[in-house]
Amino acid sequence: MYSVLMSTPERLIESTRELLWERGYVGTSPKAIQQHAGAGQGSMYHHFSGKPDLALAAIRRTAEEMRATAEAVLGGDGSAYERVAAYLLRERDVLRGCPVGRLTMDPDVVASEALRAPVTETLEWLRERLAGIVQEGLDHGEFAPSLDADEIASTIVATVQGGYVLARSTGSPTAFDAGVRGLLALLAPRRAG
Repeated sequence: MYSVLMSTPERLIESTRELLWERGYVGTSPKAIQQHAGAGQGSMYHHFSGKPDLALAAIRRTAEEMRATAEAVLGGDGSAYERVAAYLLRERDVLRGCPVGRLTMDPDVVASEALRAPVTETLEWLRERLAGIVQEGLDHGEFAPSLDADEIASTIVATVQGGYVLARSTGSPTAFDAGVRGLLALLAPRRAG
């Protein structure tokens, strides 16, 4: 499935990332990882102490990728509103859900402090990053002064994560898109009359 140029540890991590996203922690067996990666049991245990160690490497990689993807949009040019809109409107596989957010629904990940930590850190980073941008917009008069940057940042994250849940439950991105449009309408900069 993966390039022969990719090292065995890389194939194992990438396979685990995919399987965690599709099946969750319990549904991702060491055998499934090995088959997906085209690696033997000996290779897996040579590079990782076990499934929890490999899962942690995969979750960290997924969290790093999510941060990089978000930062590419949030750190771009434009007003605060334009950057928030770009984040909300960026292309996503809505029906597949968020690879980080879905981990919060996995009881085995949530029960493990080590596995939960990169998930919590990433979602907190996203909230803080968005709060900073919203505060920037407040400082420049883009948003209504009554808005609270931290609350709006939480609302943005909740809209995206909740939108994934609604889309997956209906099998259609319509609810996700409606949530994003509604939030953008509420945040739309005030025009001088």
